[in-house]
Amino acid sequence: MSYLISNVPYFKVWVRKEFTAGHQRYHGEFIHGLAVAVNCIPDRSLSFQIIFTNCEDLENNVHGGAMWARMPIQGLMADIPVDEWPERMENHLCQPWDCMSHHHSVISIDRASSSPWYAKIDGEFYLAKYIFTVDYTEHEIADSPDQHKQSHVLYLTEGKWKGNLVALPNNRVRVTNPALWVTGEGPPDFIPSQWIHSSEEHESYTDPNITFDNLYSKGEKK
Repeated sequence: MSYLISNVPYFKVWVRKEFTAGHQRYHGEFIHGLAVAVNCIPDRSLSFQIIFTNCEDLENNVHGGAMWARMPIQGLMADIPVDEWPERMENHLCQPWDCMSHHHSVISIDRASSSPWYAKIDGEFYLAKYIFTVDYTEHEIADSPDQHKQSHVLYLTEGKWKGNLVALPNNRVRVTNPALWVTGEGPPDFIPSQWIHSSEEHESYTDPNITFDNLYSKGEKK
């Protein structure tokens, strides 16, 4: 379990240059880089550690190898072919639920990583490519069964925001894998759990004959 920052499967990105200049200039310009780690700070969007490659201007190598810590997800787009640079997404569309804790884990879900995902954004579904997932703990909200949210980090592969990164919870995505299941349509018939399941809270835990009913207990029935 990491605190604050974790390595991620690195991926190539374009950084909105205004994010490197206090949003005072360079709007509409981009710098190339590698996203190599992710930061989790409660009540903020995910942010990333960036190493700049300067591949966009090889004659004037100013940024190659420079680093930037805590670049917000809103400042990034994946390095994929696009007809034009996508507009920046609003915060609540890019990551509708902020990070829930400093304590987190990063995982790339193998079985769900190869096929496209559907991302629901502003009431519409867009095809997306999965990168990794962040899960949170050691916080009253993160560990509450009815409030917990994961952040699935994806980049959109179609639509007006094509290329932009998003971080969406389970109830904003749909995973496809035609070899293993048929992708459903419509809202799943789910209700968030209000329950925490624990064996030790049961009254039987006070009875040692039950609690220690293991292979070494006497009088075992065969």
